[in-house]
Amino acid sequence: MTAPHTQASVTVRVFTQRFSATRRGARLARVLAELEAVAWGVPRGSAAFDALTLVVAELTSNSVLHGRVTGRDFELRLLLAPDGSAVRVEVSDTHPRRPAASPAEHPPVPGEDGGRGW
Repeated sequence: MTAPHTQASVTVRVFTQRFSATRRGARLARVLAELEAVAWGVPRGSAAFDALTLVVAELTSNSVLHGRVTGRDFELRLLLAPDGSAVRVEVSDTHPRRPAASPAEHPPVPGEDGGRGW
């Protein structure tokens, strides 16, 4: 007789929402990501909370500024690792093409904050 196999339960926590490709949509995405993080047990003011907030703010802002197509939205997706050790942040912009590589004649300038894409 074999012993019963006990399987650990796995809870995948996912937050997915579409937002208008506007500054207001990017702000709302950040606010809802903050609320979801708190619901998942990430304390406000912790390094993990602040990092998550910053990443969501940057990615959603970039999507609105650089990938906006009139009348189309962007999507924010957050996935909490089963052990709670990490959050994956995905933002899909609405631009119909994949980003092009920076041209060789315009290499990034060391120390500059931008200029690495189109």
